[in-house]
Amino acid sequence: MTMTLYGIRNCDTMKKASAWLDARGVAYTFHDYKIAGIDAATLRAWATSVGWEKLLNRAGTTFRGLADADKANLHETKAIALMVANPSLIKRPVLTGVVEGPLVGFSVAAYEAALS
Repeated sequence: MTMTLYGIRNCDTMKKASAWLDARGVAYTFHDYKIAGIDAATLRAWATSVGWEKLLNRAGTTFRGLADADKANLHETKAIALMVANPSLIKRPVLTGVVEGPLVGFSVAAYEAALS
């Protein structure tokens, strides 16, 4: 199964995840949201697996910069539309191609467990 690391190249957490994978010789492709974007169908599939709440990065400046109306009454459909329009709203990184389903965020323990 081919692994894909989704994120934004200049994100610090993204850099940690790619460095961890590189140091262990794990083959993966990189998908940069800023360049390639992301489609709603992919986000819906991830949301089915991990929940849309886990995918949505509420801690970042992009979320804080949204209009109050966009942040109010969030539900899956609205959150996915916002993430498609603003890929920086997606928590990074997302690693796909692992048996457990997509890994959201970077944790050495989670990566070790999934890739051992």
